[in-house]
Amino acid sequence: MNLKTCLECDIKIVGRIDKKFCSDGCRNSYNNKFNKDSKNLIRTINNRLRKNWRILEQLNPNQKTKIARDKLIEQGFDFKYFTSTYTTKVGTVYFFVYDQGYLPLEGGFCALVKRDR
Repeated sequence: MNLKTCLECDIKIVGRIDKKFCSDGCRNSYNNKFNKDSKNLIRTINNRLRKNWRILEQLNPNQKTKIARDKLIEQGFDFKYFTSTYTTKVGTVYFFVYDQGYLPLEGGFCALVKRDR
């Protein structure tokens, strides 16, 4: 008879043969420790994307607006974080944070747009 122990607390496991943890608490604790570094990175990036999205949504109520780039920066927008790009047939590149996008324009302005779903 092969006795297995919990990967988190080393208590003897009773139950299914493929069971790795004695309880949901031990499973959660083990996985939280195991994924801690990557979760912090992901959490930081997601928070940054969420903030950028909120700024674009707030400054673009009519789904198409022209705004000074400095206004975005003043609100805390970080141009390094976006979820996708869209290149038009003529080579114009729009940057999107989910469904909210911007197009850098000459003279320190940006065109804000909202993508239809």
